[in-house]
Amino acid sequence: MLSVLDIASQKQVLAKKGSMGEKPFSLAGLKYPEVFQEILTCDSEMLRIFQHVEKFAETDNSVLIWGESGSGKELIARAIHMISKRKDNNFIAVNAGSFADDLFTSEFFGHERGSFTGAVKDKKGFLEEADGGTLFLDEIGELSLPIQVKLLRVLQEEEFYRLGSTHNVKIDVRIVAATNKNLFDEIKRGKFRKDLFFRLNINAIHLPPLRERQGDVQFLAEHFLSEFTKQYKKSIERISAPVMKLLKNYSFPGNVRELMNLINSAIVVESGKELRKDSLPSYFLDQCRVQPEVLFNGQKLKSLQEVEKDHIRMVLEHTNHNKTVSAKILGISRVSLISKVKKYELEK
Repeated sequence: MLSVLDIASQKQVLAKKGSMGEKPFSLAGLKYPEVFQEILTCDSEMLRIFQHVEKFAETDNSVLIWGESGSGKELIARAIHMISKRKDNNFIAVNAGSFADDLFTSEFFGHERGSFTGAVKDKKGFLEEADGGTLFLDEIGELSLPIQVKLLRVLQEEEFYRLGSTHNVKIDVRIVAATNKNLFDEIKRGKFRKDLFFRLNINAIHLPPLRERQGDVQFLAEHFLSEFTKQYKKSIERISAPVMKLLKNYSFPGNVRELMNLINSAIVVESGKELRKDSLPSYFLDQCRVQPEVLFNGQKLKSLQEVEKDHIRMVLEHTNHNKTVSAKILGISRVSLISKVKKYELEK
C-alpha cells in the first residue's frame, strides 16, 4: 500500500498530465491525512467528505453512511473510529444482512451457557466486544423489524441482556451504520423503522459512486496497474488508450471494488508491455459494446444519461442554479447534484 505522501505525489503527477483537467489533489487541508491513506482518490468532492468525516469523528454521535456496494463505506467507518477518542478500543465490523434473526440475536447480544442447544459456555456478543469502541453495522437496511426494535432499545437505554440472562449489561458503544438502500423508501414501505432511522442518521455521509468521480477512474486504474504488476512480477507499463476510454465510459455498478478486480484479472492475462483490450474480461467487453440506435416513430430515443442531463439542466435553470433548491426538487442530496453538475458540465 502506498504511503500518504506517495499517494499525494501520484495524484499530483496525474493531475499535471491534464487527464481530466483536475487541479493537483492535496490532503494538506486535513488534520488527520494519514487516516485516509487507504481511500485512494483525486476527486475534490471526496476531499470535502474527508473534512466532514474529521468533524463527525470528534463527536460521539451515531453516523449513517450512504453509498453503493464497493464505494468504500467500511473504509470511511474505520477512518471515523481512528480519529475518534475511541481509537484505542475495538472496531467491530458486522454485516447485518448475513445473519438470520435467531443467529443475529446470539451473535449481537451474546449468550449465557445453556441458553440453547450448543451453548456450552458464556459468550460475549458484538456489542460487548465493541464496548468503549465502535460497532460498524453494514447493510443496516437488511435487518428485520424485530431486530430493529432490539437495536433501537440498545441505542436508547445503552444496555441489553445476553440471550438466556436476566442481568442487564451496560455498554458504551458508538454505532456507525451503512446502507446501499434508500432508507426513506424502506420507511415508506414499512420495512425500516422511522425512529431507528433518526437515531442513526444524526450525522450522514453520502459517498458518490465511482461513475460520478470521473477523475478517479484513470487515477485508480493506474494505481491498481502499478500494484498488481508488482504483485505478479510483470512488466506492464501502461493502459492502452482504447482500454482507458472503455473504463471512463463504463458505469461501474460495483464501484472501486469492481475496477480493482477488473484490472487484477486483466493483468493476470496480459503478457505484453501494455494492458490491451483483449486482456479484459468478457463480461466487461459485452457491457461496453456500442448499442445500435433505438428509434421510436422515426426519432432516436435518448439514453438515460441524456435524459438525466436535460432534466437537471432544466431544474437548474428554473432555480437560477440554486443547488440546494435544485437538489430538493430532484430528490437527491446536494453532494450528488454537485457531482452530476460536474459530470455533465452544467456549471453556469
